[in-house]
Amino acid sequence: MSAVVPGWRCRWCRSDRATVVLDLGSQPAADLFPEPEAPAPDPVHPLRMVMCDRCRLAQLEEDPTGPEEPLGVEPAALVAQARAGVADLVGGGLLGPGTWVEEMRSPHGGSWLARVQEIVPDAVLLDGPGTVPGLAADLVVDSLGIMHEADQRAAWDLRLDSLAPDGVLALHVHPLSVILRDGTWNALRHGHYAYYSLTVLVEMARTTGLVPVGLWRYPLYGGTRLLALAREGSEPAGRHARAAGDLVATELAAEAAAGITEPTAVAALQRQVAASAAALRDWLDASEGKVVAYGAASRAVALFALAGVTADDVLAVVDASPAKRGRSMPGGPGPRVPVLGPDILAEIRPDRVLLLVPDLLDEVRFAHPEVEALGGRWVIAEPEPVEVEPLSRDRGRRR
Repeated sequence: MSAVVPGWRCRWCRSDRATVVLDLGSQPAADLFPEPEAPAPDPVHPLRMVMCDRCRLAQLEEDPTGPEEPLGVEPAALVAQARAGVADLVGGGLLGPGTWVEEMRSPHGGSWLARVQEIVPDAVLLDGPGTVPGLAADLVVDSLGIMHEADQRAAWDLRLDSLAPDGVLALHVHPLSVILRDGTWNALRHGHYAYYSLTVLVEMARTTGLVPVGLWRYPLYGGTRLLALAREGSEPAGRHARAAGDLVATELAAEAAAGITEPTAVAALQRQVAASAAALRDWLDASEGKVVAYGAASRAVALFALAGVTADDVLAVVDASPAKRGRSMPGGPGPRVPVLGPDILAEIRPDRVLLLVPDLLDEVRFAHPEVEALGGRWVIAEPEPVEVEPLSRDRGRRR
């Protein structure tokens, strides 16, 4: 572990002392997706996660990038997640008819407001902060959004300013504890500024006068959490703080046992980096036949770069987003991997489809039965490539 760059300041508490816990070297901007004719190699920038020595927030050390961000298509897994989250807020008594709901949008695509309208049609939907001057929201929803804010203190202030005195802030996050448990080091990327343990998140809330009033767990990305917060002394806090506190205490005890606020524990992610890159490289070198990948996701950029993946290894990356089609994966001096639409699966008839976003497996198998029908196999890319058993032994014959 090493010291941070000179002049560094914590994005939350403004401390000038931190420890590097994950270093991916110099990487392309994760959302660049260059045009095929763009000069190569693509620009690279330092990519390191540090942990503040004072407040223990894990965070992106620096981000000199200014990439484009082609909008992705909202996967079915995120739609299901939003629907489950909204239903839990309703069940927890935090959302109902007449509730004024505001959403802090996330670059991950999709919106919980559509699910609110679906489940609670009498809720009042606000189109962002300040929609109705002088009127604050009863419920502010943030799904994977606040992590994209470079200034974490300012981001919390914005959310608090949008919240009515008896309002609830619902934060949906991918906890650092899950990232550490699963070894998903490639959650680190430019543009993702904060990586929250529940321990640190609850403390951040406490310092701004908020207390937990609800906590729910979901399977997305290996395990996400929805943490509902309200002002101490507010009506929701009076009704829900005690029960929520018991749930939160269980989570915090588990994080303490895992050492989630200790740099030495989080630095275990570094060991998985080389293992994942080497495993993908070995799998590609040993693969026979035609290989395509599925999911031009930001999390795949560093994995491809570290494994040296080029168009000589993978014919294309298939993605459902029209904004990404016709572009390519960023990378080094080798031939770039093009990003193409799903219709090419039937045309190419790949022997292997390397799935770069594991949560999409059920969705893409249903959408593209031709892959297995024509004799191909789906392969989960991370943490190491693993072939998925076909849905049916009778997979058809390749014509």
